[in-house]
Formats: sequence, structure tokens, C-alpha cells
Amino acid sequence: MPSMAYRQQIRMTPLCIGGLWPHLGPMNATITQLSLVDDEDILLDDAALALAQLDHPKTAIAPYEDVIDAMADRIADKGIDLVEDRDRAALLAAVIGGEFGFAGDSDSYDAPDNADLIRVIDRRRGLPVALSILYVAIARRLGWSAHALDVPGHVLVLVGDTVAPVIIDPFRGGVGVRPAELAALIAAVPGRPATAVRSVAAMPNRAVLIRLLRNQATRAEGAGDIERALVLYERITTIAPEYGDAWWDRARLELGGGDISAARGSLTAMLEVTRDADARARITETLAAIGRNAAHDGDA
Repeated sequence: MPSMAYRQQIRMTPLCIGGLWPHLGPMNATITQLSLVDDEDILLDDAALALAQLDHPKTAIAPYEDVIDAMADRIADKGIDLVEDRDRAALLAAVIGGEFGFAGDSDSYDAPDNADLIRVIDRRRGLPVALSILYVAIARRLGWSAHALDVPGHVLVLVGDTVAPVIIDPFRGGVGVRPAELAALIAAVPGRPATAVRSVAAMPNRAVLIRLLRNQATRAEGAGDIERALVLYERITTIAPEYGDAWWDRARLELGGGDISAARGSLTAMLEVTRDADARARITETLAAIGRNAAHDGDA
């Protein structure tokens, strides 16, 4: 399907992230609605651009959509007769990684721009998860099966849903990844033994967006920008309120900043969505400790 027709079609449905209830106005209202959209209805490229625009409110999104459209059109023109997953994967790599030059940023891997889809498109460089969004979103426009693969310390792309799908690495320009290479990637993660290839899981759409935001949040916190990190964790809990870890990170930073009331709210929200017994015990104890400290401060 040509990408222009694709965009015209998806803009007509209220399930499109870029077109969600436009009468709501501000972009933050748009991502708030993302929590209500079924995972399979999320359009990864639209959602990632919407999240990026929160940090670039004066930047027009249309030119970035045009770049994605151009790649999709090019692949659609060249791949109309392709039926084999290996051929489709090769064409994605040839256009996205080759003709348009998208690849991983090895020189400044931890730069915040690498997890911001607007800046990724500007620079043609990014983190594996950001690049995977382009590959997966474009493949799906053409009706091809594609998923981001959750590999420890990395993100790959699975093309196809046959008994022998193809795995490619967007960070390396879309080169194919053989089973032995995948096992080596897993084994290279400190403290994690090599496991069978079948243990690598396809990521739900919302999990891809969480990973994108979490990359930004951890880098901001590592750089000492706690205010920025807190904003990013708040975005995660907005689009995925059931994701308990982000509530914990919010509470941790809120406590560190002395905002006891906000920390209590975050911990309570986490308690409502977490079913893990150990996590619930940790939350309950933390809330109790906050209460004891507050009482002590009141007595003092």
C-alpha cells in the first residue's frame, strides 16, 4: 500500500496515535490517550514522533513523516512482488540502512538524541530501539510481519511469521543476524548465560515505547539531570500506567527531591498494578518508612 494512502487512511481512525481526539489539543493529551489504545493498534512511528515532539513543541512533524513516507514508498515500489521474508528483510536494509543511511551511533552511543526519533531522523543515527521502530513500522505498512526483538542489551528486528523468519540488526544497517550471532549477543551480557534463540521475545508495541523512553530517562539521571529524568518516568507511567518499575523510579526521585506527597502517590499507584509479592512487600515497607519518618519529623 503506498504510504500516502496509508496515512490518509489511518488518520481517519480514532485509534491512530497521531490523530487521537484532535479536539483535545495539547500533545500531552495525545499521549495520555495512548494508555487507552489497544497495544496492537499503536502505530510505532507515529507514537514515537508524538513522544519526541513533547521536547520539540515548535517543530513540525510533517517533514519527519515525509522521510518515513519516502522510505516506505521506495520499498513498496521495489518490493511489490517480494514474498520471501529474507528478500523483504534485505530490501528494508537496502533502503533504510543503505539508501537513506540510518545506522547506529557508535561514536556517541549514550547521547540523548539517539532515543529521540526527531533527532534520529535528523542525524540518521540512533539507538537500536529507535532504529527498530523505523524498520518495524515501515514493514507493517506494506502488510509484512515485523517485530522488535528484546535481546539483552540490544534490540533486533524479526521479519516474517513463517517457520524460518529473518532477524536483522538495524544498528548495523540492517545486516542479517544468524542464530550463532544471536547466541553470542546474549552471552556477551554480563551475568547472563547464553540461552537458546527461542528465548528471545518479540516486544509488544507499548514495551518498545517504554524502552525508548527509559533509555532517555536513565541517561538523564546518569548525567545528574534529575528533573528531566522525572519527566521521562512520568511519561512512561502516562502511556503505560500498569508498568510498575517506572512508578518505583518516580517515587525514588520524588523522595530524593523531598516531594513526599508525590512519592506516596507513585508508590500507591505501583501497589495497585503490581502483583509480585516481593515488590508489594517492598512498596508497603517503603510507605511505612515514609510514614514513620513523617511522624518523627512532626514530633521533632
